[in-house]
Amino acid sequence: MASAQLLGRRWREYRPSKAALFWSCVGSVVVALIIGFTWGGWVTGGTAREMADKAVRDARAELAANVCVQRFADASDARAQLTALKNTSSWQRDDFIEKGGWAKLPGLDKPVAAAAERCAERLAAMDATELSQANQDMRSGERRTSVQ
Repeated sequence: MASAQLLGRRWREYRPSKAALFWSCVGSVVVALIIGFTWGGWVTGGTAREMADKAVRDARAELAANVCVQRFADASDARAQLTALKNTSSWQRDDFIEKGGWAKLPGLDKPVAAAAERCAERLAAMDATELSQANQDMRSGERRTSVQ
């Protein structure tokens, strides 16, 4: 009990120097920065810009891939083209899609980066009935946000 009173009394009577206050503030700032950047999820402006640019590229490629799948499904020879796509080696499928013109958005001179690859992956995962269903949905006016 006497030591608690002594500690409380010493705390009340403590008068830190200006140097001690300064270094306490500096230490607190350093600790806050370390915690914020390691565990708090803080990022620099450059990193945030890179993350935003990547999100834009991914969204653009995703949109172009969705359009590509729908354009592929709308083609008159879609079943034959799907068979040809599946018979193409997996590393050449994006070239197949680009050469067919399905990955190019209207108004652009060349296909969107990574759109042909995503489109080819989705189409290769489809069977003929899914392709026909996507084509019927498009013709009946039902818009799907993503083709899976």
